[in-house]
Amino acid sequence: MSTEHTPVDAEVPGPATQADEIPLAAVPAVDPRLLVREQGLAGYVGEFKRKMRAGDLGSLPVVVGLLIICAIFQSLNSNFLSAENLSNIAVTMVATGMIAVGIIFVLLLGEIDLSVGSVSGVSGAIVAVLTVTQGVNEWLAVLVAIAGGALIGAIHGFFFAKIGAPAFAVTLSGLLFWSGFMLQILGSNGTINLDSEGLVGKLTTYYFTDVAAAYGLALVAVVAYFLGSFFDARRRAAAGVPSRPVGEIALRTGLLAVVAFGAAAVFNQYKGLPLAMLLFLVVLVGTDFLLRRTSFGRKVFALGGSVEASRRAGINVTGVRIAVFSIAGTFAAIGGLFWASKIAAANQSAGAGDLLMNVIAAAVIGGTSLFGGRGRTWNALLGVMVITSIQYGLALEGIATPIQYMITGAVLLATVVIDSVTRKTQKTAGRA
Repeated sequence: MSTEHTPVDAEVPGPATQADEIPLAAVPAVDPRLLVREQGLAGYVGEFKRKMRAGDLGSLPVVVGLLIICAIFQSLNSNFLSAENLSNIAVTMVATGMIAVGIIFVLLLGEIDLSVGSVSGVSGAIVAVLTVTQGVNEWLAVLVAIAGGALIGAIHGFFFAKIGAPAFAVTLSGLLFWSGFMLQILGSNGTINLDSEGLVGKLTTYYFTDVAAAYGLALVAVVAYFLGSFFDARRRAAAGVPSRPVGEIALRTGLLAVVAFGAAAVFNQYKGLPLAMLLFLVVLVGTDFLLRRTSFGRKVFALGGSVEASRRAGINVTGVRIAVFSIAGTFAAIGGLFWASKIAAANQSAGAGDLLMNVIAAAVIGGTSLFGGRGRTWNALLGVMVITSIQYGLALEGIATPIQYMITGAVLLATVVIDSVTRKTQKTAGRA
């Protein structure tokens, strides 16, 4: 029979007071983001410092790096920031940027697609063969090429998601197979010239020469951003969740207006708004909406975070994976059309060389994580701007191609290292 003893120094509970009767759950938790906004400028400065310590740098390193690149090359050659050179950079980067958009979807899963360069070459070859050799309507040929890219991506996704083969091995096989397929359909000549005045030819040569086009697009972008942010903030406030104050929205809108109207002014100093840049921006807005505002996008991010958790949550893992690789193939095909337009031909070198490296570099440098679960399609714009600016700046200085490869590779390595360090920092801070 055991006897309970009370320690000598133990406190004997006294009569309950009114304060003791208040349950802890009755004290509401306050979202830290609300506290930041209530503290004004000091709160945002403190939040910025906290993010820096936690490794949550966002797009800041890319923007700073781009500004440094522009400053260096402008100091070396005064033509770097000329309207003509900047407009040429904008048009040239679209082909790589389109393919990078598709790669971002794959990287969000934590996977890789090595076939996108070859698929882009197949796309240009299909259009050239159908329109020039077979006399098919160019619109129909373009649709067939894009649909072919989507089908190729879906085939890769099937072997990866359904059969269980590693994505690296599947897409490496695809790189070789589709390169051979492109050479086969191009024939012994290896080059088919395209009509520079045709649909594909005008993708990179057509400009909206009226100044109202560029300024109108800038105005639409600024107004749409403000209205979208304002009504989103009102909706969130009505739901009782953290939302941006009007002052912050106005500041962000003002910064966007400076960038948008500045770009419009540069375009209008040369030939006007490039059709290629307009199409690229439309793609970025559409894919960003797909990833951030739809259930499919949330499923992609969920898979990048944890496949097993996503499966237990009822997500069709196989279907999402196949769809993602199909999207990558689609944008590879679209990018291939822009490359064919740039050189007004489809040839054996399409999709080869440093294209695959530049595509992956653009996505990663822009801020998409190689480990999955973090990134936005707007990262393609930032990354490809860095890559293309470096290439044009080195070309203006007459730097040899091997040195360009070495510098681009060093930039990519530095970005991957930053991504790895950031991920470790976030884990230490309990954010990953």
